[in-house]
Amino acid sequence: MEITVKAKQLDIGDALRGHVESCLTEGVTKYFENALDATVTFSREAHSFRADISVHPGRGLMVKGGGMGGDAYVAFDSALERIAKQLRRYKRRLRNHHKGGEREDEIMAQYAIIQPEPEEKEVEEDAQPAIIAEMPHHVSTLSVSEAVMRMDLADAPAMMFRNSAHGGLNVVYRRADGNIGWIDPPGADA
Repeated sequence: MEITVKAKQLDIGDALRGHVESCLTEGVTKYFENALDATVTFSREAHSFRADISVHPGRGLMVKGGGMGGDAYVAFDSALERIAKQLRRYKRRLRNHHKGGEREDEIMAQYAIIQPEPEEKEVEEDAQPAIIAEMPHHVSTLSVSEAVMRMDLADAPAMMFRNSAHGGLNVVYRRADGNIGWIDPPGADA
């Protein structure tokens, strides 16, 4: 597994880098022996440290977790504990969903988020820049429960997928009240 350790506005020593590599390798390979890569990012927030871990344990799966602490070691250990808990919770479900090495169908999709420019061209003092994000994204064929699981593992607010029951495009998302919403538009059958 390839591990990348980054730091934002602080220096990390060889001891911390070694601690991250050994603990992360041990923690992830306990659940996924052939994990692809992981990224650990350290940052300083006020009087504490923050560690964000992103692990890519397999094709189409991303697990993210973060932790805070009085020093970088405590922050990393807290984030790793969260990652390990997620991997432990979902290992059995992932095995059941992917038994026999079946490949899931994927299609490519692109989406863009564009904020329209106001009619007036005057520049205000508090003017915000236009929000533009365009990213290619694989749309996997999944069951609704597997889509929810992957959304939780990726710590994402929403996930688009092709419903394995009827082949139509669906979206699951986390609602403001903490529950999961599911959009299955009529006529979405393939």
